[in-house]
Amino acid sequence: MGRLFGTDGVRGVANADLTAEMALGLSVAAAHVLAEAGTFAGHRATAVVGRDPRASGEFLEAAVVAGLASSGVDVLLVGVLPTPAVAYLTGVLGADLGVMLSASHNAMPDNGLKFLARGGHKLDDELEDRIEKIYDEHRTGAPWDRPTGSGVGRVRHYNEGFDQYVAHLIGVLPNRLDGLKIVLDEAHGAAARVSPEAFSRAGAEVITIGADPNGLNINDGCGSTHLGLLKAAVVEHGADFGIAHDGDADRCLAVDHTGEEVDGDQIMAVIALAMRERSALRSDTVVATVMSNLGFKLAMEREGLTLVQTAVGDRYVLEEMKEHGYALGGEQSGHVIILDHATTGDGTLTGLMLAARVADTGRTLKDLASVMTRLPQVLINVPDVDRTRVGTSADLAAAVAEAERELGSTGRVLLRPSGTEPLVRVMVEAADIDQARSVAGRLADAVKSALG
Repeated sequence: MGRLFGTDGVRGVANADLTAEMALGLSVAAAHVLAEAGTFAGHRATAVVGRDPRASGEFLEAAVVAGLASSGVDVLLVGVLPTPAVAYLTGVLGADLGVMLSASHNAMPDNGLKFLARGGHKLDDELEDRIEKIYDEHRTGAPWDRPTGSGVGRVRHYNEGFDQYVAHLIGVLPNRLDGLKIVLDEAHGAAARVSPEAFSRAGAEVITIGADPNGLNINDGCGSTHLGLLKAAVVEHGADFGIAHDGDADRCLAVDHTGEEVDGDQIMAVIALAMRERSALRSDTVVATVMSNLGFKLAMEREGLTLVQTAVGDRYVLEEMKEHGYALGGEQSGHVIILDHATTGDGTLTGLMLAARVADTGRTLKDLASVMTRLPQVLINVPDVDRTRVGTSADLAAAVAEAERELGSTGRVLLRPSGTEPLVRVMVEAADIDQARSVAGRLADAVKSALG
C-alpha cells in the first residue's frame, strides 16, 4: 500500500477509497500519536471535530468520533465549519488535536480526513508517518490498548464555535467595511453561514450565491473552481467586487467590479502593501510557491518587498513562514496565510482583509490589483512519462536551457513532476501568449521524447 497521506491529509472517494473503517482506524492512530502528551500530562485529551456539508461527512464523522472516544479522547463536535475555523478552535480551546472532514475543492463523491496538532497546526511528515505506521500495525492484527469504564472519551456538541470564530475574524480587521456591496460565492460549502455573517457584521452589504448546501451540491459549478456565476452576479448587482471560496473555505479568489478574476497572487500583492503600511509585514517579505506568476515577483521587487519561494503546497509556505517569522504567504490558487491571525489558509479572513483594503483606500479592487501585471502563463500536463527522471535527463536539461535563453528575463520555465500521477507539468511564462504557447509546446514534446 502506498503512503496514505497526501499533501493535505487523506483524501479519496468516500466509502470506496476513504471508508468508515479507515476513518475509525486512522482516528485511533492519531489519538495515540497526537493525544499521548496530553494524557501523560494528567488530563483527559480533547479533540475538536468539524466537517464540510458533504453527505458522506455524516457517517465519516461518526467513525472518527468512535475512534477518538474509544481511545479515551473527549470529543467536541463543532459541526459544519471551515477548516480554518476548526484549526482556530483547536488552538483557542487548548485541544490536543483537531480533525476536519473535507475534500476541499474536490467534487462531492470525494471526502478527506485532515488531522491538526495542538495549537491548530498542520502535521509534518514525521507525525503523519507515525500515524500511518500505527494504523498499518492495527490493520495487520496488532491489538489496540483500549480504555474501559470511565476511561472512554465523552462526546458533546460545541455550538459556541460558530460565534467564537466569527468574533475572531471581526476582531482582527483593521477597519470596517461600511459602504461596500459584496457578492459571496460559498461553493455550497463549509462557509455558507460563517462568511456572510462575518462580512455582514463587519458592515458590508452582502449578496450570497452558492450558500444552500444540501450535502450533494458542494463545489458543483460554483465556488473558487468555477467563477462564472460569481462574475455574472457581480456585474448584475453592480457590486464593488465578489469573493469565492472552495468547499472547506481555506481558499479565496476574487472578481472585480467589471467581472475580471483577481487571483491569489494579486490578492497577496494587495494585502502585502496594506500590511506594510501597518508595519505588520515582518521583514517586508512575502512567501509564495514557485508556481506564482512572474508578474507577482516583479511587482514585489518594484515595491521594495522580498519574495521567498517554496515548493508547491501551502504546507511548504507555512513551514517557511514559521521558520523565519514571516507574516504573509500563500499560493496563486488562493490559499493565503496571515500567520498572526491564522495557522492555515483562511479564505474568509483573506476576503475580509481584501475588503478592508478596498474600504480603507476608497479605490476599486481592479485598481488595487493592478499593482501587478500577470504575465501569460501556459500549463501543459504530459502524461505517461517517467516523472522520476525530470531532474536527470541531459536531453531535457538542454531543451530547458534553450527555452530559457529564448525567453530571457521576461519569461520563465518550470518543469514539475506530479506527486500523484505519471505525468510531468510543463509551465511557461512569457511577455507574449503566443511565445508562451510555442515554447510550452516544444518543451512538452521534449518531455515526451526524453522521458516517454
